Amino acid sequence: MSKPISSPPQSELQPGSEHVLPLHTPGTASLLLAACIATIAWLSLAAQTDITVHRMLARGLSVFDGIERLSSYLTNLTVFAVALSFSCVAALGCSSLGRFFRKPPVVTAVVVYIVFVGLAYNLLLRHLWTPSGYRAALNECLHTVLPVLSVIYWVLFVPRFHLTLRQCLLWLVYPLSYLCITLWRGSTSDFYPYPFIDVGELGYPHVLLNASLLVLAFITLMGLFIALNHRRPH
Repeated sequence: MSKPISSPPQSELQPGSEHVLPLHTPGTASLLLAACIATIAWLSLAAQTDITVHRMLARGLSVFDGIERLSSYLTNLTVFAVALSFSCVAALGCSSLGRFFRKPPVVTAVVVYIVFVGLAYNLLLRHLWTPSGYRAALNECLHTVLPVLSVIYWVLFVPRFHLTLRQCLLWLVYPLSYLCITLWRGSTSDFYPYPFIDVGELGYPHVLLNASLLVLAFITLMGLFIALNHRRPH
């Protein structure tokens, strides 16, 4: 594990601001792994976009309908977050957005999101279909390769950081917002991207129970990462 550095250069840490990744004198391995994660994420997202848009066009719908369907899935939205965050890390982004996505709490939140996506798919959805060839490779990149590589990066290169209660609560905004928007969109279109939140098939009581269990699982995963961060050496 790389040793946390307590005195980053002034260009990386301004008064009242937080560390950003990578810390000063970044190792080649840190940058290469971040670039590898970003590349896989962008390529996977592009491939998934191509598949989804062409499928919708074949049904007589528009490209806009394809993009809307693509954005219905938590996997695709989370992979986009991974691509954006690790691109900023690998490219040493110095813009306000780049510095935001390079902060250890933000990188950690993105890692938690993609790990949750991977666990949810492999535990709840993998048995529902068996893709082959190109689709199988893409599926593994989205739900296995990216989560595993993201965890490896977090373990090796994200140092211990101070985490406030407010930041912990902000981590919940993304999954809760997705859940609320998905249920609202489903009520207007009757399309639900995942069977365990399909109100048309299960009804609201069952869906709300499933949603509560998923939120509890996410909070547990989040708590695990927070505990691991707390146990890291200063």
